[in-house]
Amino acid sequence: MLKYDLAIIGSGPGGYVAAIRAAQLKMKTVIIERDRLGGVCLNWGCIPTKALLKSAELFDEIAHAKAFGIKVASAEADFAAIIKRSRQVADMNSKGVDFLMRKNKVDVLYGTATFENASTLKVTDGEGKVQNISASNIVIATGGRPRSIPGVSIDEERIISSKTAMTLEQQPKSLAIIGAGAIGVEFAYFYATLGTKITLIEMMEHILPLEDAEISAVVARNFKRKKIVMHTSAMVTEVKVNKDQAEVHLKKDDQEEIITAEKVLMAVGVQGNADGLNLQNAGIQAERGFIKVDEYYRTPVDGIYAIGDITGPPLLAHVASHEGIVCVEKIAGLNPHPIDYQSVPACTYCQPQVASIGLTEKQAREQGYELKIGRFPYTASGKARAIGARDGLVKLIFDVKYNELLGAHIVGNEATELIGELGIAKTLEATPEALFQTIHAHPTLSEMIMEAGGDALGRAVHI
Repeated sequence: MLKYDLAIIGSGPGGYVAAIRAAQLKMKTVIIERDRLGGVCLNWGCIPTKALLKSAELFDEIAHAKAFGIKVASAEADFAAIIKRSRQVADMNSKGVDFLMRKNKVDVLYGTATFENASTLKVTDGEGKVQNISASNIVIATGGRPRSIPGVSIDEERIISSKTAMTLEQQPKSLAIIGAGAIGVEFAYFYATLGTKITLIEMMEHILPLEDAEISAVVARNFKRKKIVMHTSAMVTEVKVNKDQAEVHLKKDDQEEIITAEKVLMAVGVQGNADGLNLQNAGIQAERGFIKVDEYYRTPVDGIYAIGDITGPPLLAHVASHEGIVCVEKIAGLNPHPIDYQSVPACTYCQPQVASIGLTEKQAREQGYELKIGRFPYTASGKARAIGARDGLVKLIFDVKYNELLGAHIVGNEATELIGELGIAKTLEATPEALFQTIHAHPTLSEMIMEAGGDALGRAVHI
């Protein structure tokens, strides 16, 4: 039996980051992975989807090259080549994690881990060979997988998951997407840009329902221009699979409608990968597929921890990575600061991009705050005009009493990069005065953050 200070099940952004931090803290560490190093994020999620979206973005820019004084005779999207490039990017990232494991002297075992008891794991590889692992501490970082709606099974043929959506051999002529969160919206943009007829279905009042309604409205407006059909406040009651297409049955305002499409993408959320671990042998129970933990990711069983998607929302790679660091530092006897989940950035990489941190305007008002809100439109930005990205908005939400930044929301070009400044601002408790008094380079998109801070004070210059 192999003995370790720390055994980590799963090598996604939570698991492999935790392993590196543990190695830095001189723990003898092993990471157990049943598929590919990097988990869903590097292989089937965050990274390869961004490669796909970049291809779509570039194709979109070429289609509008004339507006920039550039003549392009013709441009054609090579769907197979776009998919191939995405897979190559994923492979490079997985190999990068392998290098990091070797560099940090973290042992890697490939196979499926199950609990024998609270300190022992059985690892079974693809050939059935069994290796037993004993560890003083065990971190469960098995992530999650796409879930479906009641009565509808993902067959990966007609009804597909996001994993299949990024590896299709042929581009579908039509695609119905159930769920208009970040995943659904990103795939809607990608496929619509390449010419697929898209129908986007969301049961909440607006697409990107977790985002500020004013921000989501900008994306919806752009999607209408791309001829994406959107059904909001719509409940899917049934999905029927036929030989050549699928039928999605909707109910909205007591009216029923049937949407037909070549394929249906299920993008309604994620369920935790808790099954198959034999958690009961360690005295742990999963609740609705997730494992309950405290602020340091301790389960009710001493020596067993859980991080990332397996612990429930927010289901974000960067959250899993930070949880891994906090968890391992606590195991090592350090005193890490618990994560402030009100300061976690959320990003959607369609065009226009969406990025946010903290409370929406609706949430802030519901919590009883008196607000002052600063806005600055992309149309008023010299840099946005110069690069042809005039559609967008920066929206900052402050508490009147303390000038606290409660929420920051951006929709538009490079929103996912701009949000970093506002994350720092929120952490450092920056006021609108501080943002407005900080000199930003001109011309840049980041000037809009300064101007939005000024607008909250009634002092914006360029609007």
